[in-house]
Amino acid sequence: MEERVVLVDQNDRALGTEGKLKAHREGRLHRAISVFIVNSKGEWLLQKRTKQKYHSGGLWSNTCCGHPRPGEETIAAGERRLKEEMGIETKLKEMFTFVYKVPLDNGLIEYEYDHVLTGTFDGVPVPDGEEVEDWKFASLDAIGDGMKQHSDAYTAWFRICFDEVIKRRLSS
Repeated sequence: MEERVVLVDQNDRALGTEGKLKAHREGRLHRAISVFIVNSKGEWLLQKRTKQKYHSGGLWSNTCCGHPRPGEETIAAGERRLKEEMGIETKLKEMFTFVYKVPLDNGLIEYEYDHVLTGTFDGVPVPDGEEVEDWKFASLDAIGDGMKQHSDAYTAWFRICFDEVIKRRLSS
């Protein structure tokens, strides 16, 4: 059975549900989560999505992403996806939300009301090989330099929210 996403309005009020792929084909606004994990050295955990992902395959991104299931709280969804994708268990907190809309490969449209979540972790991830091709901890400077030199190597949502995450992370 296809995963369903929660359709929302510009104020994150639930409007119903839709199949994940259909929502991305039609560019329907839906709720999403983006998780950023930082270790005690201040390095961020990035993942490289497998090439088999239904969109943005082979690109570097934040630690993990996903969609809350109908009736699931965003923090719980983030913790679930973090465990599923990266094999990590840690508590998360919400930093901020933002809405973005970008065309993706395969004729899909990412139109999401994104809840950005953060947490800390100092271990070694055990990623799901069907989700994650590679991973690394990297400094903010290294990530920023990488994005300046090869912005097309990073997912659209990561490029959009990176500066805001830095600003809010450094001010907290």
